[in-house]
Amino acid sequence: MRPLFSVLVMALSVLAVGIDEASAQAVSAEFSKIARGVVYHDVNGNRQYDKGDHPLPGVRVSNGDTITRTDQQGRYKIPVDDDTIIFVIKPRNWRTPVNKQMLPRFYYIHKPNGSVKSKFAGVAPTGPLPASIDFPLYPQEEPDEFKAIMFGDTQPRNVHEVEWMSHDIIEGLVGTDASLGVTLGDIVFDDLSVMQPHNQAIAMLGIPWYNVIGNHDINLDAKNRKDANETFERVYGPSYYSFEHGPVHFLVVDNIEWIHDAKTNKSHYRGGIGKEQMQFIKNDLALVPNDQLVVLMMHIPLIDVNDRSGLYRLIEKRKFCISISGHTHHHEHVWIDQKDGWKGIKPHHHIINVTVCGSWWSGAKDERGIPHTTMADGAPNGYSILSFNGTDYQLDFFAASRDKSYQMEISAPEIIRNSEAGTDFVYANVFNGSNKTKVKMKIGSNDWVEMKKVAEIDPKLKQTYDREKDLLKGRNPAPFRIIKAPKKSSHLWKAELPRNLPPGTYHIKIEAVNYRNRIYHGRRSIRVEK
Repeated sequence: MRPLFSVLVMALSVLAVGIDEASAQAVSAEFSKIARGVVYHDVNGNRQYDKGDHPLPGVRVSNGDTITRTDQQGRYKIPVDDDTIIFVIKPRNWRTPVNKQMLPRFYYIHKPNGSVKSKFAGVAPTGPLPASIDFPLYPQEEPDEFKAIMFGDTQPRNVHEVEWMSHDIIEGLVGTDASLGVTLGDIVFDDLSVMQPHNQAIAMLGIPWYNVIGNHDINLDAKNRKDANETFERVYGPSYYSFEHGPVHFLVVDNIEWIHDAKTNKSHYRGGIGKEQMQFIKNDLALVPNDQLVVLMMHIPLIDVNDRSGLYRLIEKRKFCISISGHTHHHEHVWIDQKDGWKGIKPHHHIINVTVCGSWWSGAKDERGIPHTTMADGAPNGYSILSFNGTDYQLDFFAASRDKSYQMEISAPEIIRNSEAGTDFVYANVFNGSNKTKVKMKIGSNDWVEMKKVAEIDPKLKQTYDREKDLLKGRNPAPFRIIKAPKKSSHLWKAELPRNLPPGTYHIKIEAVNYRNRIYHGRRSIRVEK
């Protein structure tokens, strides 16, 4: 979606509901067309504004840059050009229509000439601007407390990997009490035709599902950023937008900057928001009260975005604001502070979310034929759930196909021999841990001891990686893809085992307390010999 030029935005900033028709026509003739429509309560559910429907005043509508509100008759006017997506910003206690794949339909695409030709189809020509672009809404109860499912990179290469996702993640979530879900980019892995079966799988959850664009969700043959989003727009709508649910304002950010070098005819991406989108974010947040929680959702972690300082200036004075991303295929809590140019009073909480595909659906396969796909930080693949209560929030980690109590992996020697020299250690990889997590260990009847947070590679994952690497030597074709090489974990703790323990079998207990005083437990046994 290409927002209107900043000059056009400035010139039309006075354009709001109530401007006289002559002035609107004069502005339209000089700069652009004017889209009109109504936002309404679709009482009979036919998605047409007709007799018996109720217009809704004060609802925000955007063209990806400017934002206007509907008048007392539910009507709006907003400027457009020939490449604009008009969308309604869903207000609290209302829902938009969804299609059969549970994708919210809150927008209208105006591309009279359609998308440029590319490997994967974009938007077909939409024809002339309709006389009225109307948005139906339906009432629903949205209490202060609710849950949202967060999927990091699902990233199936093909339908077979969609089936892995269904068995490993989706089936266990059917019947969820979450109100909505979000995929934080890299919905698929370059083959955009897989979006369709992927959407069908997630639709089994039966809740509205929002999507963030990722670097593997774009048209790689595009010559500019605008054209790179055409297939995503056809399937999901605008690549950046906002909506509200309960007391929370969600803001979806497109931070995939697609850069094409005409001289070399090569392209690459980097983390970037861009001036046009930044203007939308500024306009959007200006209408959100400071005492309302804002959740920014993006693909590339905020700390890796080229023009993040501009976004920092827009959110650092807000009392309640967090952000969440995917992309790096590890799970981490980051508190952005002055070292990164943040000027807010308190550090900003950014969550790099666990990925559904883990290590890109790699690793040896289990009895179901699904790879273990452990991430490079030693955490399993899975998803998270954000629970909200007013301005309060809590993020919980869920490992794929495991009980919710599985919150850590403990590494320790199977056998300790007191007669041998050396030091033995216990490691606790607390998946949802952070710099604010406290971890302690207890062996048998001994006292609790504090474990030290370390920036090391998870030793159990290193063993798995080395074993599978050896297994794949000389195998052609390989029976599975090797997982990504292990990297230092941001949630690993370490403690030395006491020497001279009497021979016998011992029970190790681990207790971790996170930044919200959520307590996790883990257990492991070891044997001591002379």
